[in-house]
Amino acid sequence: MAENRRENQTGGKSCGGLTGRKSNERLPQFPMVGSGDPNQIVGGLGVGLLLLGGLWRFIGWIRDAPVRPDPWDAEVEQKLEDPDTREVCRHCSTPQEPGAWFCENCGSAVGPYNNLMPYVDVFSEGEVFRNGVTNRFRNKPVILIGYFLISLGSYAFFAPIYWFFLLSNLKRQSDCVGADAAKEPQS
Repeated sequence: MAENRRENQTGGKSCGGLTGRKSNERLPQFPMVGSGDPNQIVGGLGVGLLLLGGLWRFIGWIRDAPVRPDPWDAEVEQKLEDPDTREVCRHCSTPQEPGAWFCENCGSAVGPYNNLMPYVDVFSEGEVFRNGVTNRFRNKPVILIGYFLISLGSYAFFAPIYWFFLLSNLKRQSDCVGADAAKEPQS
């Protein structure tokens, strides 16, 4: 009788406890990792052992790889280690004074801690952004995506203006490459 009242209140549907399912309805069964099926246990152990064996072989392959020689000979290495050797700008190859923060010739950041010091880091970021709109840079998808994302994070509202100049520089670079290819004599 109490069941008939419950069915009448819910419109003929039985509400079984907290789940909202009928009391005679079963929950779906999912395959369990720790099941008692011996085939699954043996298969899982086999796959695990194969993965461990592959990892062991990979580590051995890396450990036994031949050591590649340095790209320079002993004389160049000795000159690099000499304390009197002057650092050069990575952008224009101008020799730099010890302790210099920026190249006197091109303005590129050359200091050892430029990206770690908050005030000087602003100038390093500015150099990266300037290179995107004025200089030649490698036209790779990862670099372009990086320029777009960094400018969006740094400039937010003004990012489309930067993107316009970035794409203009990219078009100018592709036009220069096309003009250089047209100038070369064909054999």
